[in-house]
Amino acid sequence: MIETTDFHGWEALRLQTEKAELIMPTEVGPRVLHCGLRGQPNLFALDPAQLGGWGEDEWCIRGGHRLWVAPEHETRSYRPDNDPVAIEADSAAGTMTLRPKPDRVIGLAKELRLDAIDAASFRITHTIRNIGVWPIPFGAWALSVMEHGGYAVLPLSPKGEHPRDLLPRSALVPWTYTDFSRPCWAFHGGHIGLDSKRISDPQKLGITGFPGWAAYWQEAGTFVKHAGVHPDGTYPDMGSEFELFGCNWMVELETLSPISVIEPGDAITHVEHWGIFEGLPRPDSEEAFRDHLAPAVNEWLHGHGLG
Repeated sequence: MIETTDFHGWEALRLQTEKAELIMPTEVGPRVLHCGLRGQPNLFALDPAQLGGWGEDEWCIRGGHRLWVAPEHETRSYRPDNDPVAIEADSAAGTMTLRPKPDRVIGLAKELRLDAIDAASFRITHTIRNIGVWPIPFGAWALSVMEHGGYAVLPLSPKGEHPRDLLPRSALVPWTYTDFSRPCWAFHGGHIGLDSKRISDPQKLGITGFPGWAAYWQEAGTFVKHAGVHPDGTYPDMGSEFELFGCNWMVELETLSPISVIEPGDAITHVEHWGIFEGLPRPDSEEAFRDHLAPAVNEWLHGHGLG
């Protein structure tokens, strides 16, 4: 079901399923500014100072979920998305497409398609088209800004053994300001945890060999996002297929497509699947991850043909 609503002063559309809902403003974007179980708090973080605003000349973080251009660039990535978006919606099918005005300055046009696929799952299709006159190398970058106070989980590849496995399978890519000695980080056998309540200053981590999903636990629900990995693709940021960022007011779960040279008229497409889980324990130990979170996610992945 799709209905019109007011969201912090914006005209917006609500996409509801039996258990979950997304809210997208029509006056700025394309953005998903609310994601959660029905009747429960927003799992996405919002910047209160930017709620209800539109038409600003500079890029505004606002919060929620956004589509960026990779690799990070002062001009190409930080383009304002502060104008109204065109909407195509099919309430019966549970699908919606958001199209902002094409950006002639950088020669790109974005599109965000949202599909409800079951009671608490959505497919998010991110498309960026080259509307310029020459080839452009870029990738799609999907960033979800999560509410402060939760716990992020980055699964690691299954363990190998020596001497059978002589070559590495994945690598961690820390940023220059990342400090693994800080108490916000926790390294376990099967996953890396990031406790947002213990982040004192910005932290960021990329990973190669990404197993395809990451999660963010909150009392109001556990948000899981999946994106496929292209083994032969060239990813930005030293090959990072997923990036995790945290600061003192939010955590970002970021998936990326490979960087490709896109010809005029062609587009790059990057698909995420979101699942919202209720009742899972906080995954801040290997036991909670192994016995609760990982089995629930693996069942969800297999149920949607993603495993």
